[in-house]
Amino acid sequence: MTNSENTQPMHMPTPDPALGRLGKLVGKWELTGRTLSSKEDNLTGWTTFEWMPGGFFLQAVGEINFKGFIMQSLEIIAYDPERKTFPSSVYSSMSGTVHSYEWDVQSNTVIHSGLGATYTGTFSEDGNMLTGGWRPNEGTESTDEAAYDATMRRVEDRK
Repeated sequence: MTNSENTQPMHMPTPDPALGRLGKLVGKWELTGRTLSSKEDNLTGWTTFEWMPGGFFLQAVGEINFKGFIMQSLEIIAYDPERKTFPSSVYSSMSGTVHSYEWDVQSNTVIHSGLGATYTGTFSEDGNMLTGGWRPNEGTESTDEAAYDATMRRVEDRK
C-alpha cells in the first residue's frame, strides 16, 4: 500500500500589497452633498467599505438619496497587477447591468471613475473626512445635475 498523502505545505496566495492603498476607505461613511446648480444639500447617503474574507477584494455597500431618488449599490473592488489598477464592478438598484469603474488612492487623493465621469476627493489630515466631487469627463455630454460635490464623514472606525 502506498501513502498518497501530500506532505508538502499548501501555499496560500496572499493579497497584493498594493491593495493596502485602499485601506483608508475602510469603515462606514455618511455622505452629504449638492448638485452644482443647488444652493443647499440635495443628496445624502451612506457607504460601508470592508474587506471580503481573504483580503483580495474590498466591497462597498451603500445607499444614496439623490434629490428624492434612492439608489442602493454593491461595488467589488479588486487589484489588477498587470495594469497596476483597481478595477471595480458596480451592481445597483437602477439597472440590471453591471457597470465597470476604476479606483485609485495615492496619498490623500482618491480617484473613482466610470460611466463618463470622475470623482476626485481628498482625505482630511485625520483620514475621517473625504471631500470632493463628481465631474463629467472631457467630451462627455452632461448637465449640471449630474455633477455634484460631496463630503463623506467616517462614522464607524476601520476594521
